[in-house]
Amino acid sequence: MLRLLSKNIDDTRLIAGAIARLTRPRDLIVLSGEMGAGKTAFTQGFSVALGVVEAVTSPTFNLVHNYVGAEHTIHHVDLYRLERTGELEDLGLAELLDSGGVMLVEWGEVVGDALGGALLVKLEHAESAEARSLSIERRGSQWDARWSMLEQVLRDWIVR
Repeated sequence: MLRLLSKNIDDTRLIAGAIARLTRPRDLIVLSGEMGAGKTAFTQGFSVALGVVEAVTSPTFNLVHNYVGAEHTIHHVDLYRLERTGELEDLGLAELLDSGGVMLVEWGEVVGDALGGALLVKLEHAESAEARSLSIERRGSQWDARWSMLEQVLRDWIVR
């Protein structure tokens, strides 16, 4: 597990951008954290790094927003309003992920391991109003070959 410290929203976006540049088609990034922890800011930084030029907003009411980036389509999912895991099938997230884009899921703890391997990113409020503590771990083997590269690109934010 990696533990990071983001001093402000710009740091959170830079961290997300560094991770984005290592993604591959069909990667799943599961974001968790309480309201206001920075999940949407993370997704914004991630999307900009992959060439999305339109405004990235939280899909709380639509549940899924799709953005076309220079290298990947980004599927931004918000499961805050989901009441049961069975509704995941209704959304067709597995099929959307199989279509080849990269998926970021806010309130991803609802997903559990239903969508398979993922990079798990937990954001929490830290010591100052703008600071965030991030913990990053992998589920499955999808990120095994990229883990050392991930550590390298995130080295400036790692807390030892």
